[in-house]
Amino acid sequence: MRAIKEARKLIEQEPDSVSARTLARLVLALESDFDFPLSEIYALDYERFNLALRILQEWRIDRFYAGKARLFDIALQLTAMRDVQS
Repeated sequence: MRAIKEARKLIEQEPDSVSARTLARLVLALESDFDFPLSEIYALDYERFNLALRILQEWRIDRFYAGKARLFDIALQLTAMRDVQS
């Protein structure tokens, strides 16, 4: 299961747990480019710590693919504009 989906389920099922609140803040920080203290991840139990690391890995990969998709879109637009001008 993808870490992001696993975190969503945890947050939905245990909204009052420290782990769920920490993971929710991590996701919000990643999405909003806010600072997030790494000590909060380190304070999680081993299983949740690994989940947080997997979230970071998936977020990084997703960001790369989002950037690639934007690049493709811009390249497509440029090509279409040049074709119209020709």
